[in-house]
Formats: sequence, structure tokens, C-alpha cells
Amino acid sequence: MLEKFISQLAAASPLADEQVCLAVEQLTDEAVPAATKADFLIALAEKSETPGEIAAFARALRNKSISPPIDFETRAREILDVVGTGGDRHGTFNISTTTAIVCAAAGVTVAKHGNRAVTSQAGSADVLEALGVRIDLTPVEAARSLREHHFAFFFAPNYHPAFKHITPARKLCAGRGRRTIFNFLGPLLNPACPSAMLVGVPHPEMCEPLARVLQTLGVRRAMVVCGAVSATSHLDELSTLGENTIAEFYQERGFAVSVLSPEQFPLQPATLADLIGGDCRANAEIVRRILHGEERGPKRDAVLLNTAAALFVADKTKTLVAGWDLAGETIDSGRANAKLAELAR
Repeated sequence: MLEKFISQLAAASPLADEQVCLAVEQLTDEAVPAATKADFLIALAEKSETPGEIAAFARALRNKSISPPIDFETRAREILDVVGTGGDRHGTFNISTTTAIVCAAAGVTVAKHGNRAVTSQAGSADVLEALGVRIDLTPVEAARSLREHHFAFFFAPNYHPAFKHITPARKLCAGRGRRTIFNFLGPLLNPACPSAMLVGVPHPEMCEPLARVLQTLGVRRAMVVCGAVSATSHLDELSTLGENTIAEFYQERGFAVSVLSPEQFPLQPATLADLIGGDCRANAEIVRRILHGEERGPKRDAVLLNTAAALFVADKTKTLVAGWDLAGETIDSGRANAKLAELAR
């Protein structure tokens, strides 16, 4: 079946929803060779995935996932995820993870979905583990943490057991230096089904299509961002180093694509080197210093900018500038550091 789809993709013909469902069944079947799965994923990427294909893959894979038992009261809140697709290959520290903790400290309910590193030295799971935060919560424990602590980490392998049959194919693709649709899908498969999302992508042309997919999947409020480092280099975060491409939508108003200049914020001079991290231990130390208020340079600025956007998306503030101010106050008051200590008990 996958070989038939490879021929179809080679002819630049997109997959219909029912074909995507069949492809997912093949991809999650351990009897299908990993090499065939890798060839399919590469053919799909070479054709370039359509928003319809991405949404169909997300739905089919969600149907195979484990859902945490989130109670009605928690579900009634705005539930936020802050996540990057990865793939920018710049080696920055874990900006999204730091942002997620600050947002939780500011009173937002944060369902952080993530995994160990794939395209970086330290994924969200790696750095949270190094910070002493449990990443292996059961679905019941994660739902309780979300309710009681306004933060829970949803470790992808615990919720997507079928992925173990896809991992060898993804490794083959990575060995060939090829990205796959799973670079897009990670942020779309959060088992908590967040209502608000700040998603970073490594190429500006990806912002609008991925935002359209999130809208199709029922997310109520979202911002998909890509930040410039230079004319040809980008981060899968909001950047303090250059202009940011943003695609966003909210219940109360429609879809918009815009460019955000960081100049409206009180940023310190910085270069990409100022944002580089290391392994999980080095990045954990960076996160600790930021949350403790010791790091007050460009790394803090990157967290404040991304937290400003996340707080706005979560409807905690009405402007990005107000979000910036609340993020800074949350750190300087000690609430962000206290939240980390609470989560690491």
C-alpha cells in the first residue's frame, strides 16, 4: 500500500483523507519494513505536505493515542501549550520550556507535550528531567497535576504507543538528512487537546499553513511564529534578533498574518551566540538562572518575548506589551522560581 502511495506522491498528487488513514495503519504496523516507511515519508515531504494531509494525519494518529482523564473544571480553563516543531538546528536553549513554566507561574494552565531530543541536544523532556520535574506521569497523575499545579508534562511515548513502530523509519530519514511530516505533527498531537497554542516553526512560509491546520483541528486561539536570525536563517521561536512572521487566529476575531518587530520591546543588544545552549544539564542551569532572576541578559529577553506572546494567546493579557510586563514581574517576584520548586517536589 505504501509503495502505491509513493508512486502517487511522486506524481505530485496529494493523499485523500481515507488514503492517509490507510497510510497511518501501514506506518504503525510493525510488519511493514522501516525502509518502506522511510521512503514513503520522504516522498511525502518531497511533494510537500498540504494542510489537508497534515490535518488528516493528526486526526488519524490522535485516534490511536491515549487520552488523559481531564476533569470538566480544568477543561473549562484555557489550556495552553507552548511548543516548537524543532528543525532550526541553531542549538538555542529550551526557550519554549522556560516560557511554559513562567506561564504556569503567571496562572495559566499549561499542558506541555514533548519528547526527548531529536534535532537538538536537549528536548523538553531532557531538560525538565534535569530540572527534577517528573516526565513519566501516568495519564491520571498528569491530569491531577494539570488541575492542582496548572502544569503537566505529557511525555509523548506514554501517549502514542503506536509511534514505536514509526521511530525506526524516522531514524532512517534523519540519517539521510531528511525531515518528515512528523516535524509538523508533534505539536498537533498533544493528548490534552489544548485550547490555546503558541507554536514555533523553522521557516516563515510554514506559519500560515500550520495555523490553518490548528484551526481545522479545533484549537480556539493560536499563534504560529517564525523568528528571523538573518535574511536566510530562522528560529522556531519568536526572535529578539530580527522580524517575526506570525499567523494567528482567535475566537473573537478572524485569521491574520503579520510581521512583528522586536523593536517595540526593551531588548538588549544580542546575537545568536547569546541564545545558544548545550546539553540537558547546561540548559537546565540556564533555565534555573532565568527563573531565579540571576540571568538578566539576552536569554531572559528571549523568554520574556515568547512568554508575552503565550500569555496573550492564553487570553491572560490583552496586549503583547502587557504580556512582557507580566512575564518580567512573574520572574522578579519569585513566582516563576517557586513554580519550578513546586513542580520538582
